[in-house]
Amino acid sequence: MKLISYQKDGQESIGVVVDERVVDINAGWATLLGGSGELAHDMVHLLDLGEGALRAVREILHTYQQRLTSNPAEAQAVSFPLSEVTYRPPVTRPQKILAIGANYRAHCAESGMPIPQKPIVFVKVTSALIAHGEAIVYPRITQELDYEGELAVVIGKRACHVPEGDAMQYIAGYTIMNDVSARDLQRTEGQWSRAKGCDTFAPCGPWLVTADEIADPHHLALETRVNGEVRQQANTGDMIFPIPFLIAYITSAMTLLPGDIITTGTPAGVGVYRQPKGLLKPGDEVAIRIEKIGELRNPVVSED
Repeated sequence: MKLISYQKDGQESIGVVVDERVVDINAGWATLLGGSGELAHDMVHLLDLGEGALRAVREILHTYQQRLTSNPAEAQAVSFPLSEVTYRPPVTRPQKILAIGANYRAHCAESGMPIPQKPIVFVKVTSALIAHGEAIVYPRITQELDYEGELAVVIGKRACHVPEGDAMQYIAGYTIMNDVSARDLQRTEGQWSRAKGCDTFAPCGPWLVTADEIADPHHLALETRVNGEVRQQANTGDMIFPIPFLIAYITSAMTLLPGDIITTGTPAGVGVYRQPKGLLKPGDEVAIRIEKIGELRNPVVSED
């Protein structure tokens, strides 16, 4: 399923994307399944409710598809065109976003970094999170704004000291993240918090594709384009540290909770290492496409 967080008519909700339409989960819960109240008020709540809630969403989707034939009016009543919604980040309130640095060999080579012996884990602050279609703001404090297209993993249940062999059971699904970076700050400040944590520096979306839809997240084509020009073209199979290892490594130190995001590193082709440099500027548009997930697009605007 493609689970979406969205806003329509001033109200935020969650839904399932089907054939360019959004089936509202809470409307479907009440109208199609006869449930009382709402099933979940946002994505974190839905994931926190566990597998039973996701089974209910699948039943909503199944009933909706039946009603398209048997009772089209009822199906129309709980859905509307995707074009009518304002996207929100798939997970609007993750407790934490953990990013992995230097996790593709070709990116290490282009940057002159040695292959890391252990994952490089850093935090992207949640206030940097924006949705598909929202603007990346080019802040006045940098002169070197860059993109990083990445596969992001969304955690589905509480995870602490998870064995690598069990790690995939803790994944709710996958989405796309742009690990936007101020390269001059990253280079000169000795750590990456401000360089990768400015407001709007974590575009994410367009939706969350549930784990059952992607048999192998380590075999997905990834492509980043700036103004239509291909800048990054790789496969997630080129990761140095695969997703189960990352989950085991992280949870040996900290507990992951439903809705937490791990963004898994970027391949070669970032702007700062291109010849000539291909850094972002106001007026640009960054589009990141990952096979079986979709495309995340964001314009760049000046802070001024």
